[in-house]
Amino acid sequence: MTFAVGIRVEAGLVALADTQVVRGHQTSNKGKLSIIEHSDSHAFVMTSGLRSIRDKTVLRLEDELAALSEPCERMHQLVSAYGDQLKQVREEDNASLTASGLKFDSHAIIGGQLAGDALPELFLVYPEGNWVVATTDSPSFIVGRSAYGKPILDRLLRFETSLREAVALAYLAFDATRTSTVDVGYPFDLLVLDSGRGPLRPQRFDAHDLQDAEAFWQTRLQAALADFPDKWADAVWSEASRPR
Repeated sequence: MTFAVGIRVEAGLVALADTQVVRGHQTSNKGKLSIIEHSDSHAFVMTSGLRSIRDKTVLRLEDELAALSEPCERMHQLVSAYGDQLKQVREEDNASLTASGLKFDSHAIIGGQLAGDALPELFLVYPEGNWVVATTDSPSFIVGRSAYGKPILDRLLRFETSLREAVALAYLAFDATRTSTVDVGYPFDLLVLDSGRGPLRPQRFDAHDLQDAEAFWQTRLQAALADFPDKWADAVWSEASRPR
């Protein structure tokens, strides 16, 4: 399975994807965050679902972009091109995948800033090839194991959140997922796009890199639980202590 989260805040974009691949009883690591170079700009792609679908779609997208007489000016054009290639791959491969008991379930998070974009943009592409864009009131997407990390983002993430806080929230969403599942884990790839400055260079982090952060978060959670206001539950204990 996969965990990948993309966050769009006022100051830029954050992308984080785990690298763990589980096949039966075997575990390996492979990057799930790809960089697409286009003209003088860069975009990133993170996907969940079958790796074969992702690789075929991304390679064909790169070929299409390289063959354009004029580069894409806006990110939505690049994302639409990705969706078109995904539709073509679905038409070619869906029947054979279904016959093998596999599901065409590739979701993609795509982000970046091209020459015509005033700000970095973030998109979620569905298996059918259609897409939605992150907005100020819905500034994040998670693909793969989404249930465990989403509550953290729903509670704390706002469009005005700083990039540093967005990075912390992306990690905490990953940590919550890693703690509750066996098919998401270290290392993870992380990148930050600060309003289009510089090329996108993912950084990889392993468990030892996050030892202090993990210990800090665990200690704070335990302290919060110990200090949690529970007078509202006094009636429960009174009722439980009554003889029956």
